[in-house]
Amino acid sequence: QVQLVESGGGLVQDGDSLRLSCAASGGPFSTYAVGWFRQAPGKDREFVGGIDWRSEITSGESMKGRFAMSRDNANTVYLQMMLLKPEDTAVYYCAARSLGYVGPSSRSEDYAYWGQGTQVTVSS
Repeated sequence: QVQLVESGGGLVQDGDSLRLSCAASGGPFSTYAVGWFRQAPGKDREFVGGIDWRSEITSGESMKGRFAMSRDNANTVYLQMMLLKPEDTAVYYCAARSLGYVGPSSRSEDYAYWGQGTQVTVSS
C-alpha cells in the first residue's frame, strides 16, 4: 500500500512559479509511474503530466510547456510550475499507478493511489 502526501500549494501572483511535492511511503514507489492532476471548482479532473520510473515525462495539454517534473531517490516527485495564470487555480493531486515499470496515464481511473490534494490559487 502506498500513501501519498502533497505539499507546496498556496497563493501566488499571475506569472509566478511554484513547486509542489508528492512524498510517498510504502510499496515499491520507485517503480511506479506518478501522475499529477488538477481539479478546479465545477470542472472535471484533468491530467497535468506524469513521470515514469526512468524519469521520462508525459505532458498533458493543460500546462504544456509551463511545467517540469522530477523524482528523487527519497520517494518524492516534484511538479515545478512556471508562468502561472489565474486559470491554473485548482486543487492539485498526485497519484501513483499500482503496476511497476509502466508509463503514466492521462486517465485518472488508471491510478490506484491518490494524495489528499493541495490548493493552488493564482491571483491576477
